[in-house]
Amino acid sequence: LLNLLRTYKEEKIELPVTTHFVFSVFEEVGHGANSNIPAQVVEYLAVDMGAMGDDQQTDEYTVSICVKDASGPYHYDFRQHLVALAKEQDIPFKLDIYPFYGSDASAAMSAGAEVKHALLGAGIESSHSYERTHIDSVVATERMVDVYLKSALVD
Repeated sequence: LLNLLRTYKEEKIELPVTTHFVFSVFEEVGHGANSNIPAQVVEYLAVDMGAMGDDQQTDEYTVSICVKDASGPYHYDFRQHLVALAKEQDIPFKLDIYPFYGSDASAAMSAGAEVKHALLGAGIESSHSYERTHIDSVVATERMVDVYLKSALVD
């Protein structure tokens, strides 16, 4: 993501809507990046990891788009928007459910944020251990974030 932001700055790319970037490390304990969401924010995209494992669809070659996690489902129209963008841009993706994980976006919803929320990330093997993935998954995730940031807001 930092590489993408550097590219935007160096190439003077202007995004179609005001966008705030927040980096946090507290989503697993339910804090997330929810204490500083500006009132004007209407969409919240969390970029985390797609945990691989038994009964998971995620792999190390695609971007994982989360349908729901331990907190419940993510915003349906926002997810459909991401899926449509991935298909239009030929970005390899998998839809998945993470019943034992949470994200910054789900923490924000639990804290009362009134936003459309979504979660995506690179497929990662051995979550919270010796994590590993393939460069294809990282590239797919960066491309997905890039096309989302350049797209219109979700209706």
